Amino acid sequence: MVLVISLCGISVAGTLSWRTLNAPMAIPSTGVRLDIPLGTPLTGVTNDLARRAILDTPRLLTLYARLLGDAKRIHAGEYQIAPETSPRQLLRQLVNGDVVLHTLTVVEGRRFDEFLTELRAHPAILSSDDTADVIMRKLGSEGVHPEGQFYPDTYSFARGTTDLEVLRQAHQALNDVLATVWEQRQTEVLENSYEALVLASIIEKETALGSERHRIAGVFSRRLRRGMRLQTDPTVIYGLGDSFDGNLRRVDLETDTPYNTYTRAGLPPTPIALPGGAALRAAVSPDIGDALYFVATGDPDGSHYFSRSLAEHNQAVTRYLERLRNPEPH
Repeated sequence: MVLVISLCGISVAGTLSWRTLNAPMAIPSTGVRLDIPLGTPLTGVTNDLARRAILDTPRLLTLYARLLGDAKRIHAGEYQIAPETSPRQLLRQLVNGDVVLHTLTVVEGRRFDEFLTELRAHPAILSSDDTADVIMRKLGSEGVHPEGQFYPDTYSFARGTTDLEVLRQAHQALNDVLATVWEQRQTEVLENSYEALVLASIIEKETALGSERHRIAGVFSRRLRRGMRLQTDPTVIYGLGDSFDGNLRRVDLETDTPYNTYTRAGLPPTPIALPGGAALRAAVSPDIGDALYFVATGDPDGSHYFSRSLAEHNQAVTRYLERLRNPEPH
């Protein structure tokens, strides 16, 4: 009889324990943020939750985790615990390492230094003071100029991720996309994928209109084929660096730098920005046509007027300057 009573007691206790492990914890409707430093034991986590009046049975959850062999398998990190989460679900979340993911969006056309500044300013990132040269060496691309070497996209990462880890993701993404795009090229003007990257960066800075990218690529490709200078303002601005004050002057167009495509033939030595996938695809598949020039129309959509001859182009430039001097009333 005593044995029967004991077995019944064990059965009841087991049932109650199982119900407790599966019952929702006292979590507010907004959820709870839980930070687990590296090396924190499960008992530290359960006791902390008990002190915060979230978990009523810290010992039970710890014992359950030990029985499963999960007590030493929890991951450090930043967790968001949703309402209605049970102790068992919490344990599974900690073992799986389902931490809060933060994001950073790298915008097409950003320069590398702008991207690096935004990345290092992110509150969830562990920043270093590595120079660009050191970064490229650590990424296995020693001696490569960092401009254009990182793919514009939205990157997700846990708190405590280093800046180098995100840079590595973006660099590998760029290499993967560029390799795919280069395999699909429909141009003989460009000698290698790096030239495609350089041209794509110029296209990215010249227009934000998807309908124009391939047309602009066509203009640049024809000029390169004929040995004409590209004469594109974004390269000049890049070459001016910090001295550029937002106003491009004639003297700037006449001042020689390695990036001045008014004074030098061919492509500049490196990309001038971080090009996106659309610009990369345009660079290797330019439109077939006969336009050799383009200039902004002055329309709000940022579109351009394309010309076949210098005379036609000069007329378009005159119209554009006139619109700048006499803007239409809104």
